[in-house]
Amino acid sequence: MNDQTLLSRPVNHRKSIMKFIDPRIDFAFKKIFGSESAKDVLVSFLESLLQLEGDRRIAELTILDPFLAPKIRELKYSILDVKCRDYRGISYIVEMQIQKVAAFLKRIQYNAAKAYAHQIERSEDYPKLNQVIAITITDFVLFVGFDHCVSRHESRETITGQTYLQDILHFFVELPKFSKSLEELDDILDKWIYFIKYAGSLQEVPEKLSAAPFLHAFEMAMVANMTAEELEMYDNAGIAIADARGVVEQARQEGLREGEQKGRQDGIQIGEQKGRQEGRREEAVSILLKLMRRKFGQTPDWAAEKVKEASLDLLGAWGENVLFANSVDEVFADRQ
Repeated sequence: MNDQTLLSRPVNHRKSIMKFIDPRIDFAFKKIFGSESAKDVLVSFLESLLQLEGDRRIAELTILDPFLAPKIRELKYSILDVKCRDYRGISYIVEMQIQKVAAFLKRIQYNAAKAYAHQIERSEDYPKLNQVIAITITDFVLFVGFDHCVSRHESRETITGQTYLQDILHFFVELPKFSKSLEELDDILDKWIYFIKYAGSLQEVPEKLSAAPFLHAFEMAMVANMTAEELEMYDNAGIAIADARGVVEQARQEGLREGEQKGRQDGIQIGEQKGRQEGRREEAVSILLKLMRRKFGQTPDWAAEKVKEASLDLLGAWGENVLFANSVDEVFADRQ
């Protein structure tokens, strides 16, 4: 399929209103980037993200689990990332994750390690192991320690900073951190991130994205080009995501309500406890002043003020002192 064929299709007729599926939805992402007929889309995205130039560019790519609607329906959305391998043997795992789940980073590392280990069956085949690059695109902020959208994670020797262990690399694209407008798109990677984040809300192909391979990606994303089965699965995927978000939001709201209720209950309990404690303290003050008056007669004002401001523990200790004290001063003295 050449550029002229693509340019002659309705997808490039920007005056008409179009509707595109949202690449952030797992089903749509797999269809656009994991189809055998659109390898140029995936290759362009990988090369721009990994900055592959010259002889490092991808000459040939094999998609290990190509997009097939019946297969995806059978898997019930359990495997929707894109797995592929280039002619050098490097394996790529490309995943779109719309919301954060438990142990998310551990799962990503596990999948990459599993893909690395499953390249061989016997230990003596270690030389056959090739590099695995895990690429994760998130529709949420994953790393709060920095603001840049694209990040690379690799193992480094802590003193020299040298990279000796590079067989498993991780790249992350955090969509919420991408804030460039259409006019500000500088390079191919910017354009791909913009496409992934905003294609589902566009009604025409922007001028900046009107050439291959972006044009091909829009063609793959056109609702008008989807089968009835694909539309049903796309709608179901969107509903599932909305339901999951609703459950999360409901849980959050319930957690807030429970927290507020518990806070009120705790406040009442603490208030009641403090009230009871203050009642006991006032009673201890009254008893100690009576004991001091009986033993020493008139209680000095300074002593009465000291008693009235004392804690319950001090009042108990001073109450014992009254039994042995020969003066008011000795009531407040420490007993060894």
